[in-house]
Formats: sequence, C-alpha cells, structure tokens
Amino acid sequence: MTETVPTTDARVARAVDLVNREAELLDRTEYHAWEKLFTEDGIYVIPIDRETDDFAGSLNMVYDDARMRQMRVARMTEGYALAAVDSARTVRTVSRFVPESVSDDEVVLRSAQILVAYKRGNHDLWAADLVHRIRFSPEGPEGDRIALKVIRLVNSDDAVPAAGFLL
Repeated sequence: MTETVPTTDARVARAVDLVNREAELLDRTEYHAWEKLFTEDGIYVIPIDRETDDFAGSLNMVYDDARMRQMRVARMTEGYALAAVDSARTVRTVSRFVPESVSDDEVVLRSAQILVAYKRGNHDLWAADLVHRIRFSPEGPEGDRIALKVIRLVNSDDAVPAAGFLL
C-alpha cells in the first residue's frame, strides 16, 4: 500500500509553491523566466491521448525538450509571430493538488488547471489535469526545477483552437 502524504508536508508544499509560481509567470507572459524553471532534460508535453504515458511513442500537441521549449519561447517573444501578436490575456487557477510520489529529491504532483483566455471580446475556457515532476535543489526552493509537465486537456481528442499562449 502506498503511503498517502498530505499537502501540508514541507516537500509537497515546496512543489505546490513552484507550480503556483509557474502559473504566475505564464499569466504574466514571462516566458523566458518560465523556461528557466525546467531542468535541462525537462519535458513539456500535451498529449492527444489522455491515457498515455508513452509520450515519445504517441501523437502529442506539444512534446518539447529544452531545445523545443527555447524555440517556442523565441517564437512567442521575438519578431513577428501571428501566435504572439495580439495574444490572449490569461488567468489560470491550479488546484486539487494530489501528491503521487514524494521523496527528499523530488515530488510528483497531480493537479487541476482552469485557464481563462480573453482576446478580442471573447473568453475561452481551457481545462486540464496536470502532472508535475519537481526536482528539489540542495540550494533551496529557488533552485527547484520542473523535470516533467504533462497537460491532459479535457478535450484533447477534439479540435483545439490555436492557443497563442503556453498552457
């Protein structure tokens, strides 16, 4: 039987703080700072199949390693990109934190995200289950990094409009 670790556990609280910090950076479109939250081998993935854990062998909306995240951020912040021009303002709420595994080195945390995007008088709603694998830094919380972020959209197998922002 797996031991249940409460969200009040200091390691879990530290991981939740990082996830909340990430959400704040994304809503502020501070994409360069967001990119630095990932480990060098970190993966940012939005799978089409909500049930898969084989991201490398599956079709994904996004499957970014460090190089791809860097290119995505450059596209969102440099020069003229249709996706970045007149991009939506976003507000995201991350909640329902459930620790899946906890050690002194890392925490795997499941959560729910509701993202509201506003653009040209229209609101769009994005809902997803998230998984974050957070690696702790021996230097403290400021050095903690995301080794994996999985975004399982509730409508991932349906037509999804272009976002113009990072999920």
